[in-house]
Amino acid sequence: MSGDPSSSGVRDFPEDAVVVVPVSNVIFPGIVFPIVLDRPSAVAAAQHALREQHPLVLVLQQDLQAPDPGPRSLHRMGTLANVLRYVTGPDGAPHVACQGVERFEITEWLEGYPFIAARGRRVTEPEAAGPEIEARFLHLRSQALEALQLLPQSPPAELVSAVEGASSAAALADLVAAYLDLQPPEKQEILETVDLQARLDRVSTFLAKRLEVLRLTSEIAQRTRESLGERQRQTLLREQMAAIQRELGETDDREELVELESAIEAAGMPDEVVQQARKELRRLARTPEAAAEYGMVRTYLEWLVELPWKAPEPVPLDLAEARRILDEDHFGLEKIKQRIVEHLAVRRLAPEGKAPILCFVGPPGVGKTSLGQSIARAMHRPFVRVSLGGVHDESEIRGHRRTYVGALPGNIIQAIRKAGRRDCVMMLDEIDKMSAGLHGDPSA
Repeated sequence: MSGDPSSSGVRDFPEDAVVVVPVSNVIFPGIVFPIVLDRPSAVAAAQHALREQHPLVLVLQQDLQAPDPGPRSLHRMGTLANVLRYVTGPDGAPHVACQGVERFEITEWLEGYPFIAARGRRVTEPEAAGPEIEARFLHLRSQALEALQLLPQSPPAELVSAVEGASSAAALADLVAAYLDLQPPEKQEILETVDLQARLDRVSTFLAKRLEVLRLTSEIAQRTRESLGERQRQTLLREQMAAIQRELGETDDREELVELESAIEAAGMPDEVVQQARKELRRLARTPEAAAEYGMVRTYLEWLVELPWKAPEPVPLDLAEARRILDEDHFGLEKIKQRIVEHLAVRRLAPEGKAPILCFVGPPGVGKTSLGQSIARAMHRPFVRVSLGGVHDESEIRGHRRTYVGALPGNIIQAIRKAGRRDCVMMLDEIDKMSAGLHGDPSA
């Protein structure tokens, strides 16, 4: 609600004195700005100015956090402003709407009043004209209009009209400075710059810095919009492709492709294997499900993601425990068990070195396979057995070419996947029973 302020008059107030109100932001000439009167002295000053029809002088405080600033904590240059309206808000705090008129320089502080009073002089705008001022005026207006166009939110039409219709270079400089997001000390610096050419240069410099940020922000927003537009286009094309495949009876199970993509990321493959897997996945996404190649590529990817690529945590070898397990599982065989313990000792001393392969020779039933199981138990690793009896094609060991129908990886890779760990203990059994065939000699 609005109302007329009422208070007792201030006696013996000089006619050449002005009422001063401290503010936390700079008010420029020609700008209408609301002010909250949060101090008794400010309320008294506004009431006196309204009652006596006198203007106020709005002066920036030097310490913006000071609760009750005095004359010594205020700047000397302020803005002479007319009080347009006095309003009491719903919370009971009075507000005034002021319009800046011109600059005012304080020369003397007065005491003995319920508000801050001072004497000073009005600072009139210098009569400046010529090509230098005209060029700066046009450049600043062009900068301001560009800045308004680059703002994320549409600026008020009145502000654009005010910039376009600025009548003088001084008015445009004050208008732009008022709406620039500058710190109060920087705005005070512009207010105290009386020379018009220097003021235009200073405001143009501040606005140029702001324009750089706005241009960069606009470029980032444009790239973001283009990226989102491309993603929406791809999504629409995928939906159309899925609809066409449904009409043709070629269902595209996108969930399985997504699961395969997630499995590729989580498998811990080397970089070159990941690149090959992604290439095959893109190929699978473009291949119709009814095609023979679809099953081949899918099987290849499933084998890739199911192999144990990640290296497990190393488990320290306990030679005494290994000897105890060997003694527990086998009676006698002292030389063999001693040789196994020596082999484990070398592996313990040089875990990264290339160890020889143990070869067990003997008739069936003497414990060759069980010795391998005991070694695996002693090393806390899974045991897997690969039987080579009757193998007559070397491709059964190293794997078939993918171009063949029903192609599979070799026995070694299959055993590693079955074990689930890349450091498993693998026993190649019945080597002597391999036979040479038309496709090569597996024993080689």
